[in-house]
Amino acid sequence: MQNIQNIIFDLGGVILNIDYTLTEKAFQSLGITNFNELYSQFHANDLFNNLETGKIGEDDFIKELKQYVPINITESQLKEAWNAMLLDFPLQRLQILQQLRNHYRLFLLSNTNAIHLAAFNKILERDRSLPSLGVFFDKSYYSHLVGMRKPNKDIYEFVLQENGLNPAETLFIDDTLPNIATANELGIQTIHLQAPRTIVDIFKPKG
Repeated sequence: MQNIQNIIFDLGGVILNIDYTLTEKAFQSLGITNFNELYSQFHANDLFNNLETGKIGEDDFIKELKQYVPINITESQLKEAWNAMLLDFPLQRLQILQQLRNHYRLFLLSNTNAIHLAAFNKILERDRSLPSLGVFFDKSYYSHLVGMRKPNKDIYEFVLQENGLNPAETLFIDDTLPNIATANELGIQTIHLQAPRTIVDIFKPKG
């Protein structure tokens, strides 16, 4: 950390606990027994990519999902199933962010969508009485709002240029290897965070 002036954090799996299997189970309970198959298909036909880059909104996304579920399933049930993967914000992680703000410029860079943004802000409000993660960061970048997503280079370059960040003085923390690889290509310092290790383990005081 000697030369680091800036830290860019991923959200899911780094600050927010997530479990994708819970969304799979939630959709199965709605009658979608082949959710994994559909999930792969939606990736292949760019549905999720378009959702995460803001090319389609939540209404279009839900409309697409409705084609694959029993007719009696409501929009709110679909959203609830889609959000099932979002768990909690461990207090220690938020405390670490608060401490780091005194020493570094902090940024959030997340592949997400409008449905999840509203949901995890509600979790944060409910559990920590905070309206958004903005209190911890100089700036937050959500893929669906900027029209770009990781691991494409353009979103990293956008964050670097908009904030005048030197890649060599910038640390990026993410739990997904392709996202780390792109950052490395641009000269950004990286940590590939893998469970059970957390940001608390990385930044807790030595001794």
